[in-house]
Amino acid sequence: MEVRSFDDAGAFLRVAGPLALADPARNNLLLGICGALRDQPGMYDRFHLWAAFDDAGAVAGAALMTEPYGVVLCEPATGEAVEALAEGVHDSAAPVPGVVANVPWAERFARRWSELTGATSRVTMLQGIYELRAVESVAPAPGAPRVASVRDRSLLHDWLVAFGEEALRDRPDDRERVGRSLDIRLEDGDDTGFWLWERDGRAVSMSGHTTILGGSRIGPVYTPPSERGRGYATNLVAAESAWLLERGSGPCFLYTDLANPTSNAIYMRIGYERICDSEDRAFVRG
Repeated sequence: MEVRSFDDAGAFLRVAGPLALADPARNNLLLGICGALRDQPGMYDRFHLWAAFDDAGAVAGAALMTEPYGVVLCEPATGEAVEALAEGVHDSAAPVPGVVANVPWAERFARRWSELTGATSRVTMLQGIYELRAVESVAPAPGAPRVASVRDRSLLHDWLVAFGEEALRDRPDDRERVGRSLDIRLEDGDDTGFWLWERDGRAVSMSGHTTILGGSRIGPVYTPPSERGRGYATNLVAAESAWLLERGSGPCFLYTDLANPTSNAIYMRIGYERICDSEDRAFVRG
């Protein structure tokens, strides 16, 4: 099996897109990142793209990495493609801290990586991938949703950083990228990709979204601890998801931390259905 690297996200999507779009729910993370690389080139400083081809020349697997984050795998056509990608990534000498992939492919990639490098791996987060095609009615909460704008930048930045510190503790500090991402996304006044739930003129919850090939990604979702338990996030995500479906940007996908039963219950209440599980694995040397 041959592995080729790409330096252009558009070219990579033309090659690997059909494989990813065969199951956009399972591949929504890769599709979202690759779309940002193509359409918002200032979002990431350095990135790497790989595709594995079988003996007939068909794409059997794909992966990407944006430094300093781990490799993200596409759902492969064959398990052998995962091992070939591990070898191709290793040959590229990219600085790889870990891998994110659906079960069982993260473990298979990590096993081959260990054979190549001697590094072991540990699961830092087990996540559920959910899909929604119709929104269920939820108990109403006081307040209403609105689209975030440039005037909300400081609040969004603080909440995104707080979300990262609480939910993504094993990932690198990315305050600089958070600021850069906000500057890019808030340029669009009609659809900034962030919604807020307001009560009495005060923002109490936040949810983001990104339109991708094959649907839309929801997240991150964050409510300050002092405002939790009042249904704000449930109503916000329900309204945002309904809006995306109504304008033809669905189905909607999201990731949840399976160690957090509250958030999983909230999304299922809205109508999200669990499709599969995904593992974040960190590589450990020595």
